[in-house]
Amino acid sequence: MIGRKKELVLLKKAYESKESQLVAIYGRRRVGKTYLVNEAFNHAFAFHHSGLKRGGLKAQLKQFRLSLRQQGHWDCPALNDWQEAFFELGNFLAGQPDGRKVVFLDEMPWMDTFRSNFLMAFEGFWNGWAVFRTDILLIVCGSATTWILKKIVHSREGLHNRLSERIRLEPFTLHESRQYVEDAGLGLDRRQIAECYMALGGVAYYWSQLAKGLSAEQNINRLFFTKDEGLCDEFEELYSSLFKNPGLYKNIVLALGKRRNGLTRDEILAEIGKQSGGDVTKCLEELEECGFIRKYHVVGAKRRGSLYQLIDNFSLFHMQFAAEKSPFSDNYWTAYVPEGTKNAWRGLAFERLCLEHVRQIKEALGISGVAVEVYAWRQQGTAPEHPGVQIDLLLDRKDGIINLCEMKYTSGEYALDNAELERMINRRETFRTACGIRKSIHLTLITSNGLHHNQYSGNVQSELTLEDLFRE
Repeated sequence: MIGRKKELVLLKKAYESKESQLVAIYGRRRVGKTYLVNEAFNHAFAFHHSGLKRGGLKAQLKQFRLSLRQQGHWDCPALNDWQEAFFELGNFLAGQPDGRKVVFLDEMPWMDTFRSNFLMAFEGFWNGWAVFRTDILLIVCGSATTWILKKIVHSREGLHNRLSERIRLEPFTLHESRQYVEDAGLGLDRRQIAECYMALGGVAYYWSQLAKGLSAEQNINRLFFTKDEGLCDEFEELYSSLFKNPGLYKNIVLALGKRRNGLTRDEILAEIGKQSGGDVTKCLEELEECGFIRKYHVVGAKRRGSLYQLIDNFSLFHMQFAAEKSPFSDNYWTAYVPEGTKNAWRGLAFERLCLEHVRQIKEALGISGVAVEVYAWRQQGTAPEHPGVQIDLLLDRKDGIINLCEMKYTSGEYALDNAELERMINRRETFRTACGIRKSIHLTLITSNGLHHNQYSGNVQSELTLEDLFRE
């Protein structure tokens, strides 16, 4: 299995416990939740069941009964409600031989249909039966992350503090993506892997759709711009699968997609035309939990001044290039998008790539053992001659240094010139003065292919390359 070491350790610990354990696994659609559980237990479950997408109560109960019968409970009667369903599940498990019994309920949110009392019955099953045994490992899973978080992880009712372990399954890192490419024999080099990541993110299923023998550009073209192939319908499916009422979530995502530097909560409200924001705050929290956006604090700003930034590579690529493409063109990306447009996209996407791999950046800088706060900073422009300043990544270290990170994507070595050096120094000094910084501020360049050493490069205190982002 590619990656997932931490998750496998947690599942092993739950399996080896001497008490019954309830584990919730959540994460965005197609990130590999079901695959993780199947591989961790080699498909050896005492019982497993997956909810039906868009199935009503009767259909869900019928399918649950079929799962029980297929797995050995041949005399399971017709089920009238979920209390009967979980009663039959308990009888089925009690009749099995001694030993750990792994129960896997996949796509659990789909089972909780309108007025079904599913959650009440599940709480009764766990609190009234499973916890009084010592042999049950019950794993619940689902792409509808908001449901899992609200009903299971942060439950204030019958499952409050009942969860033994919560596992948020993250997308692949660049290191894990390279492992996948090598394992699948796709023959892509470091630069091409990075380009795929900048369009797809680290979602395991998306990587499984890459075809052998094609370059990164050809694969992107096939997945996004070839009708009835790959990921053409994924954007709509993605948000509707995660969120019960996806409209507001999508509006927030679309608003953030237009402003690469991010928006404050109040700016988001203005952008989507809402006067109050209780529901928006909830949506932002859930989008952050799902990994679509990042919330970061601005140095010197109050809490309400925090910025929200869309960092989901797939959503951003879709909105910029694929959302309006109709009809589809089999060679749109490879033949019709100007190279200048692609390079502009690569430059911004490389910045996101760095923001998604801060842990690797800290390791490459040799500060993994130092307490570090990750910030951003911006200053609004006051006039054409006094433009705004935006710094996307500041590493504020407890050892008295701040790394001010600049990210540059080029096809060859990056050659720092006098104009760019002056701009970097001006940004540093504007930040120092505006925030009253007394620490040393190190200019840190993260480039795709290294820094060309000339008369200006000596002013840079730290150099990192794309290869550093591939660290484990």
